[in-house]
This record gives sequence, C-alpha cells and structure tokens, in this order.
Amino acid sequence: RVHELQARWAVLRYLNAFESWLDRKLGVETQGIDRIPEEEKRPPSVWNIFLMWWSLNIHVGVLPLGLLGPEFGLSLKQSIAASIIGIILGALMTATTGTLGPKLGMRQIATSRYSFGFWGAKLCSVLNIVVGGGFAVVNYVVVGQILSAVSGYTMSITVGIVIIAVISYVVSIFGFRLIHTFEKYSWIYTFILICVLIGQAAPHVKTDFPGEDGNSGLVYSGTFLTIVAINFSNASGWCSIAADYYCNFPASTPAWKTFFLTFWGIVIPTTFSVTIGCCLGNAAVTVAYPPYADAYTNHGLGGLISEIYHPQAWSRFCLVLLTFSVLGNNIAINYSSGLSMQLLGHYFHAVPRFIWSLAFAIVVAVLAVAGQQNLSNVVNNFVSLLGYWTVSFTMVLLLEDRVFRRKDGYDLEAWDQPNLLPWGVAAVTALLAGYLAGGVPGMSQTWYIGPIAAKFGGDGGDVGIYMSAVITVVVYTVGRYFEKKYTGR
Repeated sequence: RVHELQARWAVLRYLNAFESWLDRKLGVETQGIDRIPEEEKRPPSVWNIFLMWWSLNIHVGVLPLGLLGPEFGLSLKQSIAASIIGIILGALMTATTGTLGPKLGMRQIATSRYSFGFWGAKLCSVLNIVVGGGFAVVNYVVVGQILSAVSGYTMSITVGIVIIAVISYVVSIFGFRLIHTFEKYSWIYTFILICVLIGQAAPHVKTDFPGEDGNSGLVYSGTFLTIVAINFSNASGWCSIAADYYCNFPASTPAWKTFFLTFWGIVIPTTFSVTIGCCLGNAAVTVAYPPYADAYTNHGLGGLISEIYHPQAWSRFCLVLLTFSVLGNNIAINYSSGLSMQLLGHYFHAVPRFIWSLAFAIVVAVLAVAGQQNLSNVVNNFVSLLGYWTVSFTMVLLLEDRVFRRKDGYDLEAWDQPNLLPWGVAAVTALLAGYLAGGVPGMSQTWYIGPIAAKFGGDGGDVGIYMSAVITVVVYTVGRYFEKKYTGR
C-alpha cells in the first residue's frame, strides 16, 4: 500500500528519492517502521541493551526529578527512598515491553498492533509522541538554562533551546546503528562531570535538613506516593519505545537477558542521576545553603549548576560539556517519535521518517520556549500523567504475550494488515478504563486532585498508577477473551 501511495503522489516520490540520496551520501537510515526479517538483522553487542540506558538517563535533564522531593517538603532520605521505589517499578514496565523487540523484529508501537489492532495502535502512537515531547521539552529548557549561564546570562534560554533541538535532530536521522554507537559511550564523560558536581556541592548538603518531624500521617504518605508516581512515570515512559532499539537483535536472544539488562540498565543510572538531584534540592530548594537557593530561584537549574562548579573557568567548561549530555536522550526521543508518526497509518508511513522527526523537533522547540519559565510545573504535572498510560500499555502487551498468544504465537506477516489483526476493542477499552476509572480518581496534580487521591489530605497522594494497573488487567482479561472468541483474531 505504501509503494502504491508513493507511486501515485509525486511529492512522496521526491521525498523518498531525497531520502535515498541522503542514504547514499551520508548514511541516513531509510528502514522506517517495516518489520526486520531475521536474515536482515544486524545486531550490535548485547551489552548495548544495558549501556544505552546509561546515556538516556545520566544527564542534566534527569536532575529536576530529584529536586521535586525537597520542593514537596520531603527530607533527603525520604526523597531518595520514594524516587528509588518509583524507578524500580517503572523499570519493570520498560523491561517487560522491551522483550518483544528481538522476538518480533518490530518497533515497539508496531508490536502493540497485535493487541490494540491496526486502528487502536494509532492511539498508542499519539500518546507515545506526546510522552516523548514532554521529556524533550524538559531537556531543551534545562540545556537552554545552562547555555544561558555559560554566557553570563547574556544569551537567552531560547537560543540554547534552538541549538540543542537542531543538533538532536541532525544526529537522530542517521538511525539505529549510529544511535547505538553513540549511546554506548556518551554517558561516560557526563557520569564523571556529575560526580564532580556532587563532590563540590556535598559540603553544603545537610542530610538532616529540613528534618522529618513533621513528615508523618496521611499528608506525608500522599506526598511520598506522589514522588513515587513521578519517578515511576519517568522510568516507565520508555516502555513505548524500548523495542525500537532491540528489533535488530536475533529472535533467539533470551527474553530474560533482554529483561534484566534493560531493568538494571534503567535502574542504576536513573537512581544515580535522581539521587544527585535530591542532594542538590536539599541544598538549594530548602535554603540549606542560601547562595545555591538564590542561584536556583533566579536562574533555574542552569544557574544552580553554574554556582556549584568552581572556579569560574572550570564551571563554564563543565557547563558546555553538560549541555551535550542530553543529546543521547533527545536523539532517541526524536528517532522514536518519527517512527511513531509513521505508524499512524499508510499515508504517514509513506512519508520518510526524517520529515516527521523534523516536524517533531520544531514543535517541541516551540513548546520548550513557551514553557521555559515553569520547568518545575512541567515536570510535576506532565511527567506524572505519563504513568497512567504506560502502566496500562504494559499490562495489555504482557497479557497478550503471556496469556492470549502463549500457544498461538504471532503471525509476523500480518503486522501491517488490518483484516488479520485483532479488532483492538478490548485493548482500547482497557486503556481508557485504566485511565478514566483508575488514573483520574487517583491522580494528584496541581490542576486536579482526584477524589481518592484527595483522601490523603493536603495536596493529595497519587495512587493512579496502581489503580490503572489493576483495572486494566481485569478489563483486558475479560474483554480480550470475548473478543478473541467471537472474532477469531
């Protein structure tokens, strides 16, 4: 169908011819969303499954997650504990969905067609694009703040946002092979710089400040659960793109190996980055060290990092290098979002990925410019919302793979044929039920606190992800049984 559309429309022919020219001249990837047959797979080292997550999660864009605990009034120990619990639970989601990549040779959203159907998977594509956009906005703003700090605040944050958006897009169009190579090594210098950062900030971190005396009862429990939910959402946000980077591994790759390499590949570096963020928040947000507090209040995270590194020449050098630490994260987001756009349908599939990635980069840059003054609110409200859909997405794919296809397996030739795929009614219903009946009543956001979350008092306690998981499992198990019984798909 895609070839028919390209033959019919001249503009599509020209775009694909241009993509082929870029491939010949520069090595731009032209694979797109098509399933990769076993004989065409070109896998990198299996250790890439573990190491790529270090580049995606060790960067300055993750630090704001750690600052939220102190901003919510939790002590340092409480902030770290809540963050780690959320990270572990979220990593379980991503590790679960990632196992389908080698097994099916498909991108992550393409694998969801075997449960959500051809049309239902479009909803997953849209949500995946929105999720990626949210993460990218946070990264762009942090980089803009850092570059502004490097210039002595003579350069606007907007200019920094544009610079990182352009670089991220250019690298992302080269595709799977370059991304895996880049992600394997790019985390190393960032890890060293962040170790130096906490080393210089450590004398001003007060582990007993602001204290835990007032942190008890339902209000404290609610705050703790909200921080867990935010970190869960961050770690589980990768569940809709993990297989994008595993589809070139052979189907013989043991599922347990993919699972554990992914799980620990996310847990270890994310815990490291978020813990550093908690320490910085302890010194700055709680005003344990006033100079840090002033820098953070007046110039955001970029100003805080600039204040921590010393002397000044060293600070500027580190800030420039840290600017590029988010590249690994943004490159992956840009790449996967372009693929998700192709999965919206045959017409979208016919347009080369580099066009969709360009459109995504432009929109995200515009949103980052618009939201640059409210980074904390963006992190709190947006990232929390991601978890309600990621947990439902994971539960559906897990049940489909381990229960409903345990005996029948997958017809790999049917991945792009709507008449052979499930209707997707059960999956979409379970996703919506999980969100509306679980996520909404249990969410705790600045703009809305659900009735169940409100029971904790204060700003509520976010229990939406747990309720979403339970409701999704129940609805999908029952719905899919009847869907398969009456449709035979």
